[in-house]
Amino acid sequence: MRKAYIAGNWKMNLTPSEGAEYAASLAKAVKESGVDCRVMIAPSFVALPAVVEAVKGSGITVAAQNMANHVSGAYTGEVSPLMLKDIGVNTVILGHSERRRYYGETDEIINSKVLLALSEGMEVVLCVGETLEERQGGKLEEVLSRQIKVGLAGVEASQMEKITIAYEPVWAIGTGMTATPEDADGAHAFIRSTVGSLYSDDIAKNLIIQYGGSVKAGNIKALMSKENVDGALVGGASLTLDAFLPIITYNN
Repeated sequence: MRKAYIAGNWKMNLTPSEGAEYAASLAKAVKESGVDCRVMIAPSFVALPAVVEAVKGSGITVAAQNMANHVSGAYTGEVSPLMLKDIGVNTVILGHSERRRYYGETDEIINSKVLLALSEGMEVVLCVGETLEERQGGKLEEVLSRQIKVGLAGVEASQMEKITIAYEPVWAIGTGMTATPEDADGAHAFIRSTVGSLYSDDIAKNLIIQYGGSVKAGNIKALMSKENVDGALVGGASLTLDAFLPIITYNN
């Protein structure tokens, strides 16, 4: 049975001291609430060490929001998987729509990062999703199929246990617009069937697929009630305890 996986992507918010203080409060609240799901938070690079320390022993996963597709070298401004692992970070979000849109990351670049992360034993949250123009143009399945097939190219079946896919319709990120639970479930079902065609029914059945796009306390329960929605990749609502805790305790 797939275990619910709720993640908070802090994006470019919270200083190291702010992040550590919030993470410590979150760890305490998670313990006291008896949360029955996997919880992940993804701070900025500079906040990672402090946040890792703040949640130590809590069971909360700390992830990076991105990483380089090189282990080391003359790549000014980049952060390698070896650097992340050295500070206790073993999970990374790759292919987020903002990386694709603002920084020109192609499916091929994202794939190279996925392969490197897996080769270093890291877990990956691979983000996929369509723009409003693509959805309205009837290209939802075409876009998702391409992003999944290229993003997972070269990934062995044995490595799929370290892959989580996050479906984030670009038009629903930070806009207040949210795909209906039925929309999300349909996209997730397509993602699951695509992975099944690439690997096996068992791998597809066990794949965790998160939904991302204006997730909040008011819609998390309806989203999580759907057969193919296994979690959430939360943006703005993950930045405060008052907003994030009701999301991760949706089933309490």
